[in-house]
Amino acid sequence: MKNLWQLIKKGNTSSAIASLGNTGLAIIKAIAASVSGSGTMFASAMHSVADAVNQGFVFVGSVLAERKPTKKFPTGFGRVINLVCMVAVIVVTIMAYETIHKGYKLLKHPEEATSFWLNFIVLAIAVLIDGGILMKAMKEILKETRTEAAGLGMFPAAFKNAGKAAPPTRLVFYEDIVATLGALFALIAIVFAHFMDFLILDGIATILIGCLMIGVAFKVGYDNMVGLIGVSAPKDVEEKISRIILADPDVRDINRLRIVQEGRSYHVEAYIELRQGMSLAEASVSKMRVNSLLLQNPDISDVTLGILEDDNIRVWSPSADLGSEPQKP
Repeated sequence: MKNLWQLIKKGNTSSAIASLGNTGLAIIKAIAASVSGSGTMFASAMHSVADAVNQGFVFVGSVLAERKPTKKFPTGFGRVINLVCMVAVIVVTIMAYETIHKGYKLLKHPEEATSFWLNFIVLAIAVLIDGGILMKAMKEILKETRTEAAGLGMFPAAFKNAGKAAPPTRLVFYEDIVATLGALFALIAIVFAHFMDFLILDGIATILIGCLMIGVAFKVGYDNMVGLIGVSAPKDVEEKISRIILADPDVRDINRLRIVQEGRSYHVEAYIELRQGMSLAEASVSKMRVNSLLLQNPDISDVTLGILEDDNIRVWSPSADLGSEPQKP
């Protein structure tokens, strides 16, 4: 039980907070939709249900992914979170279909919603809660990627670095962008429908929310499919790691470097060329020194190094195309 609690504490906090917040929103939106008959409120409720289920799944997955490697699974359980996120994508897709289907029916047969102020208050609360969860996800991305930003600069910085964040944080970020926009669209739709008798906007907003959900499903699904297959680290990460290796006084070149991203962790494999004339004992000390320097980075989970003697042919440099392995002439 103690070990389980330790794993839970290591779980992704953004997904846990988002799941709890969206569960509450789903309940009040569903009540408001049943009382008023608003299509956009129904669509917003479906989105909150999908988000709550997804992010609950993702939190459980993030907890399981923290399990230590075993003899049967020597590389650990980091990719469990990618698998769980793929299940979440299926849930989002189903909810998106139901939302678009409801919007299509409202376009063909517009319905006048009642309880305007109930819908307005619920959606205003939804914008505030979803916006708060989005802010939390942005801060989590900046924390995980060690990026400094504040104020209005947080959003572009978070969007730029989202690909380097943990899969659950990325999922919460993208989903809550859509959730916040969806709540705003729904709010605008009920205001127009009530004051301007523009009932068709209810169906348009419902379909638009469903399309946004499909966009999120596609983006998150692609990211996690790539993660399941195994994807190379971003170029700036490769450059940073190569600079650490080349900074060692005994390292003359990098013969080969491969960095595989798994969740937010990196597996580093490299052959490094050491200065000529070193004894085996000296080379082993240098290898262990480079290995220790790399493992000081909390994002690097394991390092495998091979050592070669320098052949005086330069292969690797920080300005090289770090997305591929250079070949010797």
